[in-house]
Amino acid sequence: MKSKIASIIKQGEGLQVEFKECRNSLSRDVYETVCAFSNRNGGHLLLGVKDNGTVVGVSSELCRKIAADLVTALNNPQKFNPPLHLTPEIVEIEGKIVIVVHVPESPQVHSLGGRIYDRNGDSDFDITRYTERVATLYLRKQKIHTENTVYPFAELTDLRPEIIHRVRMMAANRQETPHAWSQMGDEELLRSAGLYRKDIQTGQEGLTLAAVLLFGKDQTIIAACPHHRTDALLRRINLDRYDDRDDIRTNLIDSYERLMAFTAKHLNDPFFLEGQIRISLRDKIFREAVVNSLIHREYANAFVAKMIIEKSRVVFENASIAHDSGPINPDSFVPHPKNPVIAKVFREIGLADELGSGVRNLYHYSRIYAHKDPVLTEGDVFMTCIALPAQSQNQNLSLATGEATGQVTGQVAGQVEPWIVKVLTACQGKALKSSEIQKVTGIKHRETFQRNYLDLLLKEGWLERTIPDKPQSRLQKYRLTAKAEAFLTEIRMR
Repeated sequence: MKSKIASIIKQGEGLQVEFKECRNSLSRDVYETVCAFSNRNGGHLLLGVKDNGTVVGVSSELCRKIAADLVTALNNPQKFNPPLHLTPEIVEIEGKIVIVVHVPESPQVHSLGGRIYDRNGDSDFDITRYTERVATLYLRKQKIHTENTVYPFAELTDLRPEIIHRVRMMAANRQETPHAWSQMGDEELLRSAGLYRKDIQTGQEGLTLAAVLLFGKDQTIIAACPHHRTDALLRRINLDRYDDRDDIRTNLIDSYERLMAFTAKHLNDPFFLEGQIRISLRDKIFREAVVNSLIHREYANAFVAKMIIEKSRVVFENASIAHDSGPINPDSFVPHPKNPVIAKVFREIGLADELGSGVRNLYHYSRIYAHKDPVLTEGDVFMTCIALPAQSQNQNLSLATGEATGQVTGQVAGQVEPWIVKVLTACQGKALKSSEIQKVTGIKHRETFQRNYLDLLLKEGWLERTIPDKPQSRLQKYRLTAKAEAFLTEIRMR
């Protein structure tokens, strides 16, 4: 016992360790710490130890009275509600008396004098007036998954059948043997995936929040989860606002594609062979980070999820129900499923791996990509920071700042971006429709392609319309400009 307490003192204060002097009496902040520990992950409270770890000891004459006063107060519902039953231990350390209080994580939310306290780092915080934090605390205690919330009045017509069909085809194309979903109708698929269920508490049956988030029409998603949003930002020049932005408020399948398109637009993809096959390090890394942000998000929390591309790193932030706090160690990381139903759908269509393997992949490929480990920090807001390679940090990007434009010029470190060369080559000697050019870029979302890609090609003078005065015409096609023809000729001569 003594060696364990000595080890705790040596490691210092933190999320689950707190020191208090309390030589002759208990201070109010002792109760605040007990309340915060019980509401978070539990912890060890040591009385008779200074903040710096120096053992000063509790009065030997008063130690039993102090321990009894603590027990009495924690069993008084007018002071501590609901009451907490603890047994302090009196231990001699370095010849001095230390009172050790082991506080377990409680399945209930406790309050001290009507105030609710939570633990963050090595401090206790009164969160009573912060509605969102209190709501998150109750969700964490209930051990339920918000994604399973049943909407009995939601109907199949509130979902997008083309997204369901796309998911069905993606699942079927992943394996040689027929996938079970390929032979199912839409409602049968939803039931099979756990997206249509019965609430055993209320008896109500219907589509779940997971179904709405995965397949819902945009207006359906807003009705069920009005704060659902992912903000993709580029901040390299205008650090106060942004250089480019995609405000994403749609289903999770399209959200994934738009986030991946945003990274493809603004991040280089260095050449890399894995064995004899060239792979995209950028896609390997950001597939994991983007999927993690979507499937491990707490959708009951109104915190706006973000993906921010900066000069030297990319930062992801999203609400979470934390099981721990602080940086994640990949060697000892124990994954906890936040939205297992949503995660299962992403696994079935090949966008996610088994629980825990995504973190290992993220570390593996980040070390190759930027020679640095990613930093994953767990908390009520989960953060992922991915370092960028040096050549990405030194890009000489020409940006048109401001919300209305926010477009790159296509010149990266003096080179024309590879996707532009690919489009120009495809258009050589012929005119293509907008949809045909979109296929060349690989961008699935039509609005994203037109706003961030086609407009750029026209603005920078790479393409021109075949019918200049009818930009919205169904017959409209796009052909190379003289500038583009000259550029391709130059490439052939190199």
